[in-house]
Amino acid sequence: MKIRHVRAIAVFGIAVVALTGARGSHGGSCGGSSSSSGGSNHSDNDGTSGSSSGGSVPGGSSSANKAERDVTINECTYDSATKNLVARVTVNNDGVLDYDYSITMKFTGGTATPASATKTGIAVAAGATEKAELTTPYTGSGDGSEYTKCEVSRASRS
Repeated sequence: MKIRHVRAIAVFGIAVVALTGARGSHGGSCGGSSSSSGGSNHSDNDGTSGSSSGGSVPGGSSSANKAERDVTINECTYDSATKNLVARVTVNNDGVLDYDYSITMKFTGGTATPASATKTGIAVAAGATEKAELTTPYTGSGDGSEYTKCEVSRASRS
């Protein structure tokens, strides 16, 4: 009777290990996808130079992630003439369908209160590229230099 009990426990243990071991084979991503397009989803900017490095947004296979990967940040800056935080982006639609894109940018920095800018209805034909500018009023009292980073916080296409 002891041998049956030990065998049952052993079979149960092997089944549990087999089932739980197979579940984690998709890679290290929290979203269940380990693919990415490279690049970065933000630009660093000192607020006064008027230019910054750009990058693409990594993502998985959903339509929202694809829309984010279609967006490249060209520049994030403070426009002293209009007193706006400005993000200049390029949207590349390498698909076979025309899309209207909606993009939300988030401006952040060390002590800066986060700010966001949204632009909707950016029409991009299939296989085409369009440039867009997202702006939001600067509410600070300085020169905008506290905003050192901008990133795509949301992008979608329809």
